[in-house]
Amino acid sequence: MKNLDAFLILLAVRLASVFIVQTSFVPDEYWQSLEVAHNIVFKYGYLTWEWSKGIRSYIPPLVVAAFYKILQIIGLDTVTNLIYGPRILQAFLSSYSDLCFYKWSGCTKWGVFYIATSWFWFYTGSRTLINTLECALTTIALSKYPWPGSAADDKSTFIWIVALIFVIRPTSALVWVPLVIYHLAVNKESPLDTIVNRYVPIGASVLFLSILLDSLVHGYFVVTVYEFLKFNILEDVASFYGVQPWYWYLSAGLPAVLGIGMVPFVLVTIVVVKNRQIHQNELVILGTVVFSVLVYSCLPHKEFRFLLPILPLILHVSSRYLSAWSRKANSLHIWIAAIVILIGNAVPAWYFSVVHQRGTLDVMYPLREIALENPKNTSLLFLMPCHSTPLYSYLHVNVTTRFLTCTPNLSKVSGYVDEADMFYRNPSRWWQQNYSPTGGWPSHIISFDSLVPSISDILSRYKLTHQIYHTSIPESTRVGRYVLVHERIDIL
Repeated sequence: MKNLDAFLILLAVRLASVFIVQTSFVPDEYWQSLEVAHNIVFKYGYLTWEWSKGIRSYIPPLVVAAFYKILQIIGLDTVTNLIYGPRILQAFLSSYSDLCFYKWSGCTKWGVFYIATSWFWFYTGSRTLINTLECALTTIALSKYPWPGSAADDKSTFIWIVALIFVIRPTSALVWVPLVIYHLAVNKESPLDTIVNRYVPIGASVLFLSILLDSLVHGYFVVTVYEFLKFNILEDVASFYGVQPWYWYLSAGLPAVLGIGMVPFVLVTIVVVKNRQIHQNELVILGTVVFSVLVYSCLPHKEFRFLLPILPLILHVSSRYLSAWSRKANSLHIWIAAIVILIGNAVPAWYFSVVHQRGTLDVMYPLREIALENPKNTSLLFLMPCHSTPLYSYLHVNVTTRFLTCTPNLSKVSGYVDEADMFYRNPSRWWQQNYSPTGGWPSHIISFDSLVPSISDILSRYKLTHQIYHTSIPESTRVGRYVLVHERIDIL
């Protein structure tokens, strides 16, 4: 298969995912990218605490902001373009990373098939998540990495990419520490010369430019890499958003992310360990995966998306295993394996991309129509877990909005309770503390159906106007099957 043919197939898959994936995954997809870019360009919006504390690099949102600015200048800043434009840009980058994966995997049919059918990469590959960007850049860097025995020249291209990934997402170091050590061990130059002549100058240059950029945008000197590590690792603020047991990645994370792909990965692991003398590169890759998962397992806060940077490593060794197996297997067995892998990936890809957790996105379209119809008298109150929906990047109308916040205890206040928890403990008391009995109530309340019994007294002055399907399997008691929009009776 020619490189162009492979790229066109992969691009078609990624562009299809832009429009097929209609569900929400995690809030960062909007609140750490689109909402930030919208605030930069259109001068209204809401920035989460991460931006006031300077723990996020402005590099990713500035790319989206540049795109938004172009749309604004040429008068094409429609909501459709604001939503889908950045996802299309990410789809192109992901497609290029897929092509790099295909080349890195030896330009085999299994290589293009495996990266194209991975359900989790289909689900996340066109999202505006920092983890998606990290995964794409990691794949590109891996393809440029001078693997012993490969045709890749021992150049510094991969170091530049790795340095960029690090300033954007410092935890990416977990993937690259073992690989950098391996590079220093097998490189023709002495380790000291390589560090002094390449790693230090490149790393320092990228770090300096990132500090300069972030300081200019933040308006004060800030090293976002340090702030990120301080808040998330040293002070363990991330645990505020959930804690899982140490074995979670082994029992839930990896099996869910890989799906049917867990079978080839287990088989190739056995083969590589048994024949480690002739599979040195694959052994290093598996060691990198193990190292990353072990360190991630030591961190209390865990998420599926954190595994994205090691996904190309796993898919690479698995596709090479399947390629070697198919040279000995008959065509019937090959077709059976391909069909099983395809169906095993298609089912979760369809369910999570089209069905599960779509209501929090679908509700933004009628809310935009409401906001456009009467922007001065529209005020939206989201009584949902914080950041359940995107906001101005989907509304693109400067109307009054409010949602339950969940800022962590940054000041170390004793007995601290965030606003969302305070509300769910006693909705009526929260309402009394925030709204006058005589007026000033929001024009619309957006909530899950599971909350209705707890706020029935409040909703007595409202009428249900929209009921939108969200999921059949709510992830918590605070999430319902439907998203509801109630409108204040006196403005009907």
